[in-house]
Amino acid sequence: MSSSSRPLSWLKQQPGRAPHLSFGADYNPDQWPREVWDEDIALMREAGVTIVSLAIFSWARIQPAKDEWDFAWLDEIMDLLHAGGIQVDLATATASPPPWLTTLHPEILPVTVNGDTVWPGARQHWRPTSPVFRDHALRLVDAMAERYGDHPALVAWHVSNELGCHNIYDFSDDAARAFRLWLERRYGTIEQLNHVWGTAFWSQRYGSFEQILPPRLAASHPNPTQQLDFKRFSSDALKEYLVAEREVLRRHTPDVPVTTNFMVMHETRGMNYPDWAAEVDFVSNDHYVMPSEQDRDELSFSANLTGNIAGGRPWFLMEHSTSAVNWQSVNLAKREGELLRDSLTHVAHGADAVCFFQWRQSAAGAEKYHSGMVPHAGADSAVFREVVRLGETLRTLAPLAGATRSTAPVAILFDWESWWASEQDSHPTDRLRYRAEALDWYTALLNAGIRADVVPTGTPLERYRVVIAPILHVVPDALAASLSAYVELGGHLVTTYFSGIVDENDHVFLGGYPGALRDLLGIRIEEFAPLLDTEQALLDTGVTGTLWTDRIEVTGADVSVLARYASGEFAGLPAVTRRDTGDGTATYVSTRLRPAGLAGVVDALLARAGVESELPAALRGVVEVTRRTQGSEDYWFLVNRTAEPVDLGALDGDVVLGHESSAPGQTATLSARGVVVLRRPVDAPPLGGSPEQHELRVGAH
Repeated sequence: MSSSSRPLSWLKQQPGRAPHLSFGADYNPDQWPREVWDEDIALMREAGVTIVSLAIFSWARIQPAKDEWDFAWLDEIMDLLHAGGIQVDLATATASPPPWLTTLHPEILPVTVNGDTVWPGARQHWRPTSPVFRDHALRLVDAMAERYGDHPALVAWHVSNELGCHNIYDFSDDAARAFRLWLERRYGTIEQLNHVWGTAFWSQRYGSFEQILPPRLAASHPNPTQQLDFKRFSSDALKEYLVAEREVLRRHTPDVPVTTNFMVMHETRGMNYPDWAAEVDFVSNDHYVMPSEQDRDELSFSANLTGNIAGGRPWFLMEHSTSAVNWQSVNLAKREGELLRDSLTHVAHGADAVCFFQWRQSAAGAEKYHSGMVPHAGADSAVFREVVRLGETLRTLAPLAGATRSTAPVAILFDWESWWASEQDSHPTDRLRYRAEALDWYTALLNAGIRADVVPTGTPLERYRVVIAPILHVVPDALAASLSAYVELGGHLVTTYFSGIVDENDHVFLGGYPGALRDLLGIRIEEFAPLLDTEQALLDTGVTGTLWTDRIEVTGADVSVLARYASGEFAGLPAVTRRDTGDGTATYVSTRLRPAGLAGVVDALLARAGVESELPAALRGVVEVTRRTQGSEDYWFLVNRTAEPVDLGALDGDVVLGHESSAPGQTATLSARGVVVLRRPVDAPPLGGSPEQHELRVGAH
């Protein structure tokens, strides 16, 4: 049974427990002496912790040998947590196999693309397709479910942990066998596979499925469709494993929801999370900030995408950090206010639970320098005081629990298969970064004060006035038809370089680029023109492009040129075009402009679509605005994107949260890195712009 057919209540309801935003962390009591546990419970109560994820990496403690079990310590901590009023998201503990298992069965260890064994000593050293590993892991899951299924502290099951973080691509013999079965199910015959993979090239034609291997280290570039299919297969293999654990849990505890923590962040691309979402009862996510130019915007982007993968329903922020992590090149501590702002940005995008890795900072092990809610300095520390403050804040926001995300006027279409395929080898440039281009557009919209949804492919587009589809490289016929219908109905589409190039089999559309989107855009390109790292492309609008250019031929009479190249081989030729069709438009941007360079394109696009910011002019670009809906009320989150206080002016609405705000209707100040939350009627006009424009939808003219 998929999650879509199950009750939407995400945590198992406990009698007498009022709706609230959950707050807590991964908790690892087995790392600490028994006398620390009582202090932990007391500090959790002080901080307002309501839930912990327990036993994530405890397999070796729970099952110290093949036929030996030790549940006594886990029984005790479960009881202590329940007595302290703390709920438990109980892990199946299968994330990392114990030494006895890898000693008895080294055949469960993954194999790299080079043929090297991934040895024990870290974590996730198991093959997703290993039948031996699965037998032992499901035996543990069965034991956990049987023992704790009726425990009053249990409110959710946590399958494994960060599935695929370190073992998404396994090239072992187990993987080869599973890959062949997957391919046979997908294509039916070896003749069809040969056609799809284009095996006439380089004498790769197969006589049977048994001849096929994963794309292991080869003398040159492996077959590109084989690579793409192996990415699809690897995501499916882990999804199948997730379902296997879930089914054991549901057999014992059909009333306890099941989740696993996704990793929608940065360059974590191997797992197709929109495809996985239907297999869990609620979506969970882990997110960590990277020190970069757009770190704040990336956090918002990832939270936004997670909320839309969850279908607008509340989701669980399973992990983020109170301060520094341990795995970056330079691990920076968070600045004052960032712990609160980061947490509330996730809430603004739909998170109904805010949790950290981890509760108490480890004294030993690989993650001992990763921050915790209780740092090495102890409770008498700035970090713990900020944790307590966050707990108080989440209690203030309790009425928000269960609120859904409010649809924005603009969408950024995020396509996992385009991400996979566009960055493969043997392409016009290896500098292209799919997610970076999408994030540039998101930042440009934030700079304009525009609320946007980051949505996976398959999301209904008619609810949006503007759809931005950056580097939409893979365009099956159905998607091309959907985009054309969207524009014909009055929608405003924008796409970029290297879009519309291949079908779902990674076959190029012939006749000129951008292939599947050529007629819709009214342009034709004969040859790609990527740029060297030292090259730039000046546009006549005064902005500079990098990475890519195109020699664009305008083929439609209804196409206008919004910008031209002002230098180089393409001087005077189109750089940005727009085709008008009825009330809709289709825009093409042929170079990477970064957020500042996209400002003019965004302004023109929004003006043509009739979309204005919901913020007063003085706040646009300085404040991020996000909305969640609860019944007849909207909760407006105003997040300061800067390290300086911001004068909000007069606020129209009830101030639910805002440490430096005054009474409604009076001026208010948004503190540096601060957040203000307003409660307003659903039909209230925007804080800035015209009241009508936000009601516009495609086909509703």
